[in-house]
Amino acid sequence: MSEASEREPKRRKTSGWKIARRIMVPIFLLLALFGGMVVGYVVLGKQDIGEAFKWSTWKHVYDLVFAP
Repeated sequence: MSEASEREPKRRKTSGWKIARRIMVPIFLLLALFGGMVVGYVVLGKQDIGEAFKWSTWKHVYDLVFAP
C-alpha cells in the first residue's frame, strides 16, 4: 500500500437495512395510529367505519377533549 491510501479516511458503508429501518419505523407508527383510531372508533365506539375517516369526526373529538 502507498502512503496516500493509508492516510485517507475510511468510508463508512451504509447498509440497506439501516436505511429501510429508518423509513419503515415512521410508516409503522402511522399505521398504528390510524389502526388504533379505527379500532377505537369502530369496535369500542360501535360506529360506522366510514365515519372514522372523515375529518369532521376527528375535529369533533378534538373539540370534545380540549373544550374550555
